[in-house]
Amino acid sequence: MAIDKLPENGPQNVARKLIRSHLVSGVMSPGEEIGLRIDQTLTQDATGTLVMQELEALGLDRVRTDLSAQYIDHNLLQTDEKNAEDHEFLLSACRRYGLWFSKPGNGVSHPTHMQRFGRPGVTMVGSDSHTPAGGALGMLAIGVGGLEVALAIAGRPLYIRMPQIWGVELTGELPQWCSAKDVILEMLRRHGVEGGLNRIVEYHGPGLATLTAMDRHVIANMGAELGATTTVFPADGMVREFLRGEDREDDYTELIADAGATYDIHEQIDLTTIEPLIAKPSSPGNVVPVREVAGEPVAQVVIGSSANPGLRDFAIAAAMVSGRQTDPAVSFDINPSSREIFEDLTRMGATFELIRAGARIHQSGCMGCIGMGQAPAVGRNSLRTMPRNFPGRSGTREDSVWLCSPETAAASALTGVITDPRDLAEQLELTYPELALPAHASVNTAMLVPPLPEQQARQVSLVKGPNISALPDFEPLPDVIEAPVLLEVGDNISTDEISPAGAHALPFRSNIPKLAEFTYTQIDETYPARAAEIASSTGHFIVAGENYGQGSSREHAAITPRYLGLRAVIAKSFARIHWQNLANFGILAFEFDNPDDYDRIAQGDVLHIDGLRKALQMATPISVHITGGRGDDIPLRHRLSERQIQAVLAGGIIPLLAE
Repeated sequence: MAIDKLPENGPQNVARKLIRSHLVSGVMSPGEEIGLRIDQTLTQDATGTLVMQELEALGLDRVRTDLSAQYIDHNLLQTDEKNAEDHEFLLSACRRYGLWFSKPGNGVSHPTHMQRFGRPGVTMVGSDSHTPAGGALGMLAIGVGGLEVALAIAGRPLYIRMPQIWGVELTGELPQWCSAKDVILEMLRRHGVEGGLNRIVEYHGPGLATLTAMDRHVIANMGAELGATTTVFPADGMVREFLRGEDREDDYTELIADAGATYDIHEQIDLTTIEPLIAKPSSPGNVVPVREVAGEPVAQVVIGSSANPGLRDFAIAAAMVSGRQTDPAVSFDINPSSREIFEDLTRMGATFELIRAGARIHQSGCMGCIGMGQAPAVGRNSLRTMPRNFPGRSGTREDSVWLCSPETAAASALTGVITDPRDLAEQLELTYPELALPAHASVNTAMLVPPLPEQQARQVSLVKGPNISALPDFEPLPDVIEAPVLLEVGDNISTDEISPAGAHALPFRSNIPKLAEFTYTQIDETYPARAAEIASSTGHFIVAGENYGQGSSREHAAITPRYLGLRAVIAKSFARIHWQNLANFGILAFEFDNPDDYDRIAQGDVLHIDGLRKALQMATPISVHITGGRGDDIPLRHRLSERQIQAVLAGGIIPLLAE
């Protein structure tokens, strides 16, 4: 992998074209803060309720984007009234503010948005970290915290650090039994979950001609697992073909890299060398060849989610199990990713083949991906075509989740053990299926509720059930912090571990005081009570290792610790979205000037920082003092812009705007 410096002028790649056409402030130099005009927004129900509360707090009258859409795809299980109350609130907010509303069961936000609203050349932010899936259509689609989506809906720019552009040249063609999931798993095998930090991944080269728009969606979606700002593909003939099949060819605009375009970073993947890969528990970056772990017993196989959402991904599994029965010890679960794809599967007979083979068909939504149903048994392997396998994300605290392609998943469902699909020819005399997919999709917009006319919208009142709390009020940053380290954690702590997913916690996403009771319980069940006890007096610190806050964009992982008194996180490094979310809600994100100093602080130490406000405003050095006998001073640094510093000083962006 080679690294170069891009010229400001001359032939441009796709990512720089997208940024340049939407740049409202800053310069396109890696590391510099830039402001971007945003055309579209995407919200989903697990994060969207806070976005709508933030719109209310901002006093918004009407959306100021070209298009904003709210999807109900996460909290679909209605075991009591809480999720239903959220859905009513979200519908009322969409009608009040002028958003599209996708009804429960219409589909996962990312593929559904791609089918109905995605367009080449536009910018989009979403309160879901897998929003970069939109890059499959030649969009600049970025996952951010909910407050940044609310600001974009209100017409404000998105501010990010200008990323490096990482060009990945694809050559050749994938062999049989391999698919797009194996391509992104290969990227994760090479680079891990931090490899894309502060980078945009742009795929180019002759190998693109062999990947459909939905294949590209798979790769762009899981670019989030690399830690990348986003992923982009060109808008070429494959994109035009996709939009034609969705009755939207008029939305097509060619967007390709100029001849001779260069990249900050260069890499190459020969698709002919790709083999079936699998991510072992419990990280998307823990990737090995399937044959290396073949023979491990399997208790559950789940196909679906935004990471493998295409018709082809379900159809290949249906063709593989056609006329056969899955192993009796395996629960074979199918999550159709959109109502449209479910219709297409049924129309071509694939749904029947799946059911006859023993599949359990679930709702069109995220479901098991976010731990809302399909939780596996403790100590039993679950193979999933999903994007993440962080500990406990499945809804089972001590889970064993593996990530793989639909081909590997279906092969393993048939045999009852992890199986390389290339070995099925010998084991089951199964040859590679030839698929005949419809060229035209079953376009169905019946479950999309359009925005109300503006005058009518102004008459709508928000519907708030008892489980929907107000946003907490956070006070300005004090000049002196003296507080204990309540928690010391290691590398790659995910937002799933800070604010857990699953059916026990997700229904409280609109109720911050209640959701706070779940904060960090995956790591330390005593943390919420210990933090609450001192929240109003001293507050507390958290100390962490590398890549703190990776994974989901959920801003709850910043709000609930702040509600419990968190004033600062001191880490070796931060994941991009969570770093921004901390600043949005008035939490200082410090990095060790020397990462080895991490070992000098222990849980229970009391830390002291004074002159904090002036040091931030005057950009003077900051250090933290360990009180007591040791009396160590540890130098810190931060990467906050002047804009972010003002937000932190005020206690967060909403208090800052209120000023």
